[in-house]
Parts: sequence; C-alpha cells; structure tokens
Amino acid sequence: MTDLIPGVGADSANKSMGIRLRTLRVTAGLTQTELAGDRCSKEYVSQIERGKTRPTAETIEWLAARLDIAPSFLETGVSTDVRNRLEATLARAEALSEAHRFDEAAAAFADTRDEVGSSGSIELEVRALSGEAWARMELGEVRKAISLLQRAHLAVEAPEFNDVDRADILFRLGVSRYKLASIATAVGLLDQALTLAERSELPCDLLRADILGWRSRCRRHQRDFEAAREDVERALELAQAMDDRRAIANAYYQASLVTERMGHSIASRNYAQRAKALYEELNDRRAVGRLTQNLGGLHLLLGKPTEAIEQLKAAFTIAVESDSKPDAAQALGNLGTVHLHLEEFDAADDYARRALELFEDREDYLQEIGQAHVVLGRSLMERERLDEAGECFRAADSSFERLGSISYRAGAWVALGDLASRRGDDREAARLYRNAAATLQDIRF
Repeated sequence: MTDLIPGVGADSANKSMGIRLRTLRVTAGLTQTELAGDRCSKEYVSQIERGKTRPTAETIEWLAARLDIAPSFLETGVSTDVRNRLEATLARAEALSEAHRFDEAAAAFADTRDEVGSSGSIELEVRALSGEAWARMELGEVRKAISLLQRAHLAVEAPEFNDVDRADILFRLGVSRYKLASIATAVGLLDQALTLAERSELPCDLLRADILGWRSRCRRHQRDFEAAREDVERALELAQAMDDRRAIANAYYQASLVTERMGHSIASRNYAQRAKALYEELNDRRAVGRLTQNLGGLHLLLGKPTEAIEQLKAAFTIAVESDSKPDAAQALGNLGTVHLHLEEFDAADDYARRALELFEDREDYLQEIGQAHVVLGRSLMERERLDEAGECFRAADSSFERLGSISYRAGAWVALGDLASRRGDDREAARLYRNAAATLQDIRF
C-alpha cells in the first residue's frame, strides 16, 4: 500500500479548509467572534481553522454565505467554474474508456493529474485515479492499475465517501487481481465489495451485478462451477430487474461460459446468441467480436469445424476493426486450435505464431499464451521438429505455472509426455503422464 496522496487524506483536507477559512475571514476583516455570530462559538471557528474539526455541510454553507463565497470553494478551494471544467474533462476521459479507446482514455486521465491534484477535491481525485486505473488495466498495465487503485482505496476511507464508493474501488481491485491470476485474492476483494454494497442500502444494483459477474469468473477459474452458476443467476436477476440491456448481455455472456465448462454446449450457445444480439443492439462491436469468438469455439465442441473457422475469422476481423490486439490474438490462437484438430499442421503453426506475436507476453493473458504455445508445439511435433516442440511445451508450462493453474500445467505435462513417447523415451513419458494424472485426480471438478 502507498501513502495517501497530497491533499486526499481527511486530516489534510480539514487543515486545507481551515487555512482557507482563516485567510477568507481575515481578508473580510472579521474576527473569529464576528464570524461565529449567533450560530456557534469563537472556539468552534478556531477548531475549524486549525483543522481540528470538520464542519457539517450545513455549517459550510452558512460560513460561505457569511464570507460571500461558494460553499464548494470553502470546502475544496476550487471555484464552481474550475470544478465544472474538471468534471467535464473527466467525463470526456470516461466516455473514451466506455468506447474502448483505452489509450486515449489513459492519456486523458493522466493529463488531469496535476490540476485535479492541486484542486484539493478528494472526490475528483478518486474519480481520476479509478478511471485511469481501469483504462490501464485494459491496456495490460495491470500493476500500474493496482498502484492507482491502492491510492484510491486509502482515499475513500475518508468520511466524505460512502460504502458504495468503497465497494466500487474494491471491485476494481478485485478485477485487477483476477487479471494477474491472483484468484483467491480477487475473490476476497469481490466478497468485501459485495458486502459493502449490500449493507449500504443505497441504489447500487448495477455494481452488485458487476461484482457477481466477475466473481463468477473467479469461481469458474477455481472450477467451482456451481458457485459460478449461482453468481451468474443472481447477476442476471439484478440486470433484468433494472432492465439494463448491457448488464443483461454481460450476464448472458458469463452464463454461456459457465454452462460450456459444465458440459452443456447447446445451452451455452443459446446464452451466447442472446448476449450477442443484445451487444449488436448496443452497437458494441468489441463485445460482439468476443461473442462471435465464443460461438466459434462452441461450434468446434459441437463437431462443426467449418462453422467454427467462419466464426473465428469474423471475430478476428471485428477485433482488428476495434483495434483490440488481445481479442485478435485470441481469435488467431483459436483458429490454430481448430486447424490442429483438423490435422492441418502448417496452418495451425501459422495461426499460433501470429497469436503469440500479438499477445506480446501480456501477463493478463497467460492462459491464452500457454494454449498458443501448446498448439504451436503440437503442430511442430507432428512434423518431427521435436526440439522446437519441446521448447514450446516448456514455454506453455511456464505460462501455466505463472497463471497458477495446475490443471493447465497437467495439459502441458501430457504434451511433454507425448513428445517423450515420440522420441522413444517411454520411461520419461510414463513419469509425465503419471504426474498429470495424479494432479487431475486431486482437482475437484
């Protein structure tokens, strides 16, 4: 955890307000007694000026009226005009993020740092920190995002914020930890966020649905599919009660992924098609591309590789149009998987290599990087390029180890076992197969 940023802590904010009050009082030619009038005591004014106490909102309004200034200026040192301009600037940055223009959004948030920091407004500071963090997380700068969110987390402990504000920051931290495959930590943060949101008794159903959706991803990663299903169902109920099409689409998308892992391919396809239709209505091309990719994978599971290739190529085109390298890389990696299934090894090799080039070793896509290495390794092995295949399988195992997934590591060990068998080293192959089998026996499916 980092120290509080200047001007964000409650004590610092109180002292800054106290200095402003004293400066304004002296400029107006008033003593503490004269400023206090009949409303409060001279000692109370002195306590405020020394930063020892924070006046209520009503008292701030009363003092501002006595000094003929805006309450917001007394509280934050920011004039109404300046605050409105900063809020408009942050709103534009948030709109860029909503449009998936994360490079521009991150730059826009960063450009506001100095002015927002010097404004003395704790609310604007937290808004800028959390907004920039989300954009940087989407760009793969997850550790930078966590650093920004830790600062925001400390800031929202101030009394100006409520439990929904605190839940939102914990939610974003949870998502960031999920991106780094720190699944247990992510679940803990999302649990805390949900508890705060629910106990607040404030309107926050959209935040609750988002928390449940991301916690479902974590449960799916942990192979606790029943818990993942329950979270998705709760998220869908909240989304439908709000009649929020995006939230409904998000819940359908997660439901598709959960039911796929539970072995219900037809139900998974139905959920994916519903989600895709809603994203098309919302004109969210990036999400449409992701659902198209998901449908491609489902076609392969249903024994329709030709349809899978069509869907995945369409998903790749959408990803390129949306300027999303990770989505394009995933489409290429999945195309490699389909061609490997069809024993078209040259094509599988080509797609896997192109996927790895686009991923650029992003640590928030370790699973996909590992799988691309497996596809590339198997295509090499089938063409008797055994040394290169071994390098790929070991690279896959390294990615899965960093991911913290023992089940995926078992898959890499099976691939290494197949390679050892191809080389005639039956003892080494048997050892690797035993390790993989023992590992899978210990996993709760």
